Amino acid sequence: MTVSTQHLQREWQAFWLAVGFLTRIPMMIHIDYSQRLMNQSSLYFPLVGLVLGCLYAATYGALTLAFSPTVSVILVVSLHLFVTGAFHEDGLADSVDALGGGYTVERRLAIMKDSRIGTYGTVALVMSLGLKVALLLDASEIWLAILVAPAIARLAPLLIMWQLPYVTDRDKSRSKPVADGFSPRRLGLAAAFTLGIALIAATWVPAAITGALAAVILVAMCWGNYIRNQLGGYTGDTLGASVVLCELVLLMFL
Repeated sequence: MTVSTQHLQREWQAFWLAVGFLTRIPMMIHIDYSQRLMNQSSLYFPLVGLVLGCLYAATYGALTLAFSPTVSVILVVSLHLFVTGAFHEDGLADSVDALGGGYTVERRLAIMKDSRIGTYGTVALVMSLGLKVALLLDASEIWLAILVAPAIARLAPLLIMWQLPYVTDRDKSRSKPVADGFSPRRLGLAAAFTLGIALIAATWVPAAITGALAAVILVAMCWGNYIRNQLGGYTGDTLGASVVLCELVLLMFL
């Protein structure tokens, strides 16, 4: 097997590893798992988001043939929660519970690991999902918002991982493989891919490019700075929360 063929095979496996990490979609190929491969998979987070966006947009288009836009959007959001296992929403709830109920870093991290959901997390989930549905219905091009938001939002956690240290017990966290670091070059490629999606979306909605830049930068900076002050770095849950927050900010522009 040539070097180029081996390289393509590793990248193909890295993509499917990203799919398996972020969603419940079964991996269709055999994965030669390694720490390095998991780190490489981070490049494909926005691409996985685009795949999800295509699924959601196609589903929305089909649903609108039989239902109102409101019902269709709610069903698409429900599909999202099923396909992803509410992965990012769970991170948001755990993060808000921990940051709202803990007074020391140790206590916040302990709350974050607790599988139970508290009042803060419940309120955050209800408000974020309600706001997401409302913003999608308010979008000038609903199908476009559904399509591009998942891809653009998944750049935010990569920027946070790049700028902050990891603070959770690596032996017990699902985000351990990603937390060990990834190439700045791969981050640049992921950012370029995301920017390309925003530029294409701007063909229909000019605010898409501004919204994408604002959402990713604001969440990476503001949320990143907040969790740095509160936790000393990031955890898997705070990365999930960043995706939800980034989607909401982007949808406000769309």
